[in-house]
Amino acid sequence: MAAPLEVIVSSDSGSQLWNTTVFDLHSGSSLLSYRGGNSSARTLTVLSGQYLLSAQVGKNFINVWEIQRKDQLQQKIVCPGVVTCLTASPNGLFLTAAVAEAIYLWEVSTGKLLSVLSRHYQDVTCLKFTDDSSHFVSGGKDNLGLVWSLSSVIQLDLSHTPEPRHILSRHSLPITDLQCGLMGAQARVATASLDQTVMVWELSSGELLLSILFDVEIMSVTFDPCEYFLFCGGSDGNIFQVSLCSQSLIRDKSFQSDNDGNQVFKGHRNLVTCLSVSMDGTLLLSGSHDEMVRLWDVQSKQSIRCLAHKGPVTNAVIMAAPANMFLPDSRPAIPLPRFSRHLHASEGDGGESGEVCVRLGLYTQEEETYLQKADRLNSLMNAVTDKSVFGDGENTKVRVAELEEEVQTLKKVNKDLYDFSSQLLTKPT
Repeated sequence: MAAPLEVIVSSDSGSQLWNTTVFDLHSGSSLLSYRGGNSSARTLTVLSGQYLLSAQVGKNFINVWEIQRKDQLQQKIVCPGVVTCLTASPNGLFLTAAVAEAIYLWEVSTGKLLSVLSRHYQDVTCLKFTDDSSHFVSGGKDNLGLVWSLSSVIQLDLSHTPEPRHILSRHSLPITDLQCGLMGAQARVATASLDQTVMVWELSSGELLLSILFDVEIMSVTFDPCEYFLFCGGSDGNIFQVSLCSQSLIRDKSFQSDNDGNQVFKGHRNLVTCLSVSMDGTLLLSGSHDEMVRLWDVQSKQSIRCLAHKGPVTNAVIMAAPANMFLPDSRPAIPLPRFSRHLHASEGDGGESGEVCVRLGLYTQEEETYLQKADRLNSLMNAVTDKSVFGDGENTKVRVAELEEEVQTLKKVNKDLYDFSSQLLTKPT
């Protein structure tokens, strides 16, 4: 059987045998299970398509599994306190976790703690990155949503405290969930709250675009991939579909079920904690405290599959299946380092083992790469028209010839390295 393109990954707070389970999206059959503990809400995340992470309920550590090894015992990342929400950047370079009101940001390649953000006044409830990894958004019990620019958070001036790019402050009660749309820094962000509203914001400006009032508290929210619809999970078990393309759309409105795209999915008997939509926008996944995960047909609003769990569902998501999820003999390309718990780590914290660590993203480089050296030499060659650089006559021609030869050598070395790396990465395991 061919590996599925999309899978359902879910967890609950009551299972004694398995922490997280992977199901086939279309058949509902169980494909993989990861054992050890239970995952708390809004903490299930995939890192670089190679690791599955989730925070342990009520404990100060994060569970880590190699994504293709179903029978393994999990590794652990020890944190300064109980993790309330967790997410990894889509490019796999950064990991963020909230402990009470503080947000911790790690560099994955080194395990170094880059920043601790303490701008919220109460516990952080949700964290999400934009699809281009340039920003992340946090929501908390202090009713605030904060938009953070990653480049400002990881800046090297430790004397300067990073500040959020925007503060989303129109909610009057705690934020329960948030979702970032597509288009990176130009994305729209939806926030759900116990004040019975869902608000849609423009990330680039922080401007409020739409506010929708419901009759119940909203516990979860998501967009469909085209952002035609907004799906909102209520505390009464209903899921509300809001059309974002209605001609009659005004900034402040109350939800009303009608023939203009606004509909209600009925089936859950308790609050809906998580929502996710398939890549083609035809299927909606929901998880609830009624211990059920349901798969819905968006067009007909009918529940087409129910996946029973052993306790209140804490995480449920439809995701593209990582390439090596169903290759038991594969291994992660890069091992995870030890993650530091302190912002200004000493030599012995997080790096005393002497392991070689490949840095996936370098923000300061002590040595030039081959391409950088080639570019610098090329710039020198272009500067020979200025007589002040090398002077006139035969010496200039000789110098130019030497530089051209060195550039060609460096380009050949770089090409050889690239070909070798490509063969190594694409070689069948």
